[in-house]
Amino acid sequence: MGWTPATALGKTIKFWGMNGKVIGVLKDFHFRPLQVAIEPFIFRFRPKDFYFNLLIKTRPDAVQRTLTDIATVYKTHETSYPISYGFVDLDLDRQYRAEQRTGQIVLYFSIIAILVSCLGLFGLSTFTTEQRVKEIGIRKVLGASVASIATLLSKDFIKLVIISILIATPLGWWASHIWLQDFIYRTDIAWWVFALVGVSAIGIALLTVSFQSIKAALRNPVKSLRSE
Repeated sequence: MGWTPATALGKTIKFWGMNGKVIGVLKDFHFRPLQVAIEPFIFRFRPKDFYFNLLIKTRPDAVQRTLTDIATVYKTHETSYPISYGFVDLDLDRQYRAEQRTGQIVLYFSIIAILVSCLGLFGLSTFTTEQRVKEIGIRKVLGASVASIATLLSKDFIKLVIISILIATPLGWWASHIWLQDFIYRTDIAWWVFALVGVSAIGIALLTVSFQSIKAALRNPVKSLRSE
């Protein structure tokens, strides 16, 4: 309207064919989902006219009793239409129900993907250590430590994990960026989120592979080198 909060006070406006005077100005607030920009909002005070909705604030421990009292009073004035009510917190939750459902689906599939990956790494590390059992025995005879052998067996798998992180990071950033474009008000994607995920993935891979690597490194070299 071209007014400032100070100059708007006392101005007369016409809204839906009715004149009114501005008695206060509020800061902008979100009354629709964050996918939509904040729009103009008018609070109308019409004490002598009919009402569509009545807003009531109640104590958390008195909700049911308040609803019963409201229903009793309502029935004394209106018998043709049943009372209909809702809660602000549930209405707000309903605005982002689709995003919450999407987040849960992504979480569940991520957990499944991690479990399947760990099973694959565990099986691959078991197969690799069995294939290199004689090499491990020779290295132990020549003085190799348990740590060096475990590192030798683990580094090849860590290379694969690092390659997967390098491939997944730009794809994850792109997918997140595209999804956030649906929101007028949105957060920025911080780099440390992907760094934390990468470090976590390497840690999970190390925990998965290290069991077989340490087990192979601790094996008696005499048994490993025994002729078949």
